[in-house]
Amino acid sequence: MKKVAVNDAIGMVLVHDLTKIVPKEYKGRAFKKGHVIRPEDIDDLLKIGKEHIFVLEPDDGQNVHEDFAALRLAKAVSGESIEYTEPSEGKSMLKSTKRGLLKINSPLLYDINSVKDISIATLPNNFPVTEGQRIAGARVVPLFVEEDVLQEAERLTAERGPVFSIKPFVKLKAGVVTTGNEVYKGLVKDSFGPLIRKKLKAYGGEFMDQVFCPDDPTRITGEINKFIDAGADLVILTGGMSVDPDDATPSAIRMTGAEVITYGIPVNPGNMFMMARLGSVTMMGLPGGVMYFTTSIFDVVLARVFAQDPMTKEDFIRMGEGGLCQACKTCKYPNCYFCRG
Repeated sequence: MKKVAVNDAIGMVLVHDLTKIVPKEYKGRAFKKGHVIRPEDIDDLLKIGKEHIFVLEPDDGQNVHEDFAALRLAKAVSGESIEYTEPSEGKSMLKSTKRGLLKINSPLLYDINSVKDISIATLPNNFPVTEGQRIAGARVVPLFVEEDVLQEAERLTAERGPVFSIKPFVKLKAGVVTTGNEVYKGLVKDSFGPLIRKKLKAYGGEFMDQVFCPDDPTRITGEINKFIDAGADLVILTGGMSVDPDDATPSAIRMTGAEVITYGIPVNPGNMFMMARLGSVTMMGLPGGVMYFTTSIFDVVLARVFAQDPMTKEDFIRMGEGGLCQACKTCKYPNCYFCRG
């Protein structure tokens, strides 16, 4: 590496991008790699704090420039429905090519970021993304990195698969069974139906129908089975999800023969949420908190259901860390920590 004073650098070629930062106003490229320094550039270089530039001369051809390294890293970690950009300031951005759910091989990402001089920053696992959304940035720390560093990262992905992929959302048919004597008898107006319709529509789901039942497990089970026979992929049940003796919804779900994935989770709002599976059909029992909060466990789970991403009891247990919603005045979900455990 040869250090050259800016005033002596006229006619020399930049080997990396130079960044300009104006606090709270601008951060971006001031000079592009390959730019030939001109006399009129000197003042601008000094204003961004560059009194010297460095000319690097790789010693034996084994060092890789940050731009080429970023491209190799991005290619190595990218899986299905991921594209990556040309490097800018030594970093390649990974983007989703479809609307769907971001899936990250977290242990593999950890091991790659443990390799010397590698830096990959990402959105959280199971993050719902739109087409064209940035999901990660790949780069190396120094301007030139040793070849064997990149080879180690490439070996890890070759052996253990890509780090990132997108599971696209699919169209599902959903039926709603609303329970509770008070709603069935018209004493209380149902508030779940409009909310569920809105959230299903956001994923392109087909709303089949909403039926109302008294607190009778046999009748509730019958309505669930009618939806399944009609081709439902998803049956959503509202009401009767507490531990009161007359709350019949959990019993009705069990009576279908479905496998209960969870009943009760470390997430608020949504503690009394229930999920079960009968063949390819998913059932969800929604507690009352889903009605009152902008975001709840229903939003978290719905994204994974529409991505056809099976969930386990362990998935819900991990949500405990980050499972307390702050009920912000302006909800910014999913751009927050909620259920990122």
